[in-house]
Amino acid sequence: MSNALSSKPILVFDIETVADTEAARRIYPQLAELNDADALSALTALRLQEAGHDFMRLPLQRIVCISALYIKDGKFSLFSLTADKFSEKDILSKFFRAFSDLEKLPQLISWNGSGFDIPVLIYRAMQYDLSAPWLFEEGERIKNLRFDNYVNRFHSRHLDLMDRFSQYGASRREAMDIVASLYGLPGKTDVDGSMVGELVSNGDWQTLSIYCESDVMNTWLIYLRWLRLTGQLSSPDFEAWQQQSRDYLAQYTQADGSPRHHEFIADWSSAPAPH
Repeated sequence: MSNALSSKPILVFDIETVADTEAARRIYPQLAELNDADALSALTALRLQEAGHDFMRLPLQRIVCISALYIKDGKFSLFSLTADKFSEKDILSKFFRAFSDLEKLPQLISWNGSGFDIPVLIYRAMQYDLSAPWLFEEGERIKNLRFDNYVNRFHSRHLDLMDRFSQYGASRREAMDIVASLYGLPGKTDVDGSMVGELVSNGDWQTLSIYCESDVMNTWLIYLRWLRLTGQLSSPDFEAWQQQSRDYLAQYTQADGSPRHHEFIADWSSAPAPH
C-alpha cells in the first residue's frame, strides 16, 4: 500500500442521536410528569412550534452510536460504540481516547462535523465531567497547536468535508447521500436519520450501527476524492486506496461470520476515474 497519505493516523467518524427526554424535562417543566413516550410527543410538538420543524436542539441530542474508521500505517479498523453496550458517558470517553496522546493525534474527517457532531459531543461530554484537552486545545498550552488545531474552522486538523465543499457556507451545503451518489458511492440506503429513534426503540442495534458505519465509509471514500482533487493523492494511489477499502469491507464480518457490509459493496458502483 502506498504511503501517499499523511503519516499520522486518520479518524473518520459519525454519530447518531435521539431526543433526550430526560434532559428535556429539566428545560420544559410541563414535561416533568409525562412518561417517555408522551414526553417525546410533547417535546416534538414544542419544537415544531418553536422552529417549524422537529429537529431537536443540539443539547437535547443524546448520543446512541459513534462509528469510526481508524487508519494507521495503511491498516483499517472500522468500529461502532453503541448505547446497548455502553452508557453515553462511556461512548464519549472511549471516543476521546483517540485524542489522548499528543504525539499520535489523528487527522479528523467528518461530514458536517463542525455543524453537528462536534457541538453535540461538547454539550453531552460536559454533563459527565469528561476531559479531552487536545481535541479542544487552541495553543494556550501547546504552541504548535495554535495554528493547527481541531477547533479553528479554517485549520485542517479537522476536515469537515461539507464545510469545505460549500466554501464554508458560501454555497448551499449538500447532504452527504447526494454527493456520495454523484460519485457512484452507496450514499443512503434503506435507512436514514429519521429512523434512528425507531431503531433504538426496537433494539435493532445492528441495523443502526451498520447504517452509521456506512456513513463513515461514504465520508472516507469522498475524502479520497478530495485528496485526489487537491493533488495530495496520485491516480494510482487513489485507485489503490479504493481497492483496499473495498477489500477490507468484503472481509468485515458479523459475530456469526456473515458479511456485514455486503449491501454497501453491492451498491458501490464504478465511478469515473479522475484524470
